[in-house]
Amino acid sequence: MDFNILPERSSDAALIDPLLDRAFGTDRKSRTVYRLREGILPLPELCFSAVQADGTLLASLRFWPILIDAFPAILLGPLAVEPEQQGRGIGKALVRHGLNEASRLGHKLCVVVGDPSYYRPYGFAPATPYGLVLPGPVDPPRFQVLELKPGVLENLRGLIRRAENHAVQPGVSCSA
Repeated sequence: MDFNILPERSSDAALIDPLLDRAFGTDRKSRTVYRLREGILPLPELCFSAVQADGTLLASLRFWPILIDAFPAILLGPLAVEPEQQGRGIGKALVRHGLNEASRLGHKLCVVVGDPSYYRPYGFAPATPYGLVLPGPVDPPRFQVLELKPGVLENLRGLIRRAENHAVQPGVSCSA
């Protein structure tokens, strides 16, 4: 592996938004998951960067707090890899690292909106059959859930909501 996964550094904060634009386009903020994240601070203990030996940022992964009714859960993403670095396993290593850390920290449930073929190997499954609802348009196969603690989904149903108790002032980042 010719990159390292580190907690997001304060120097990464200004580089992540342009990286997201390169990876997903500038229209990305119109997507449903952005409404769940807007004005909410990502979980600092679950913000990671993949960097080269010289410190160059290659990729970023953040997790955000959400609620399902009153039940706390986490939202994975965005996961962004520099376009010319994609296909090298950087994103997969970041996801694996992030999910392991989330589980270690006691998080019980993770939601993602993304390519099912990419996230299925980690154990993600379609969320809609479990009675979870995303507040806005989403392609149902892309809306997925992963139990970090087995059995959590047995009695959990409802609308995914913003974790307003994590709201912050604009400009504050994961590494602030």
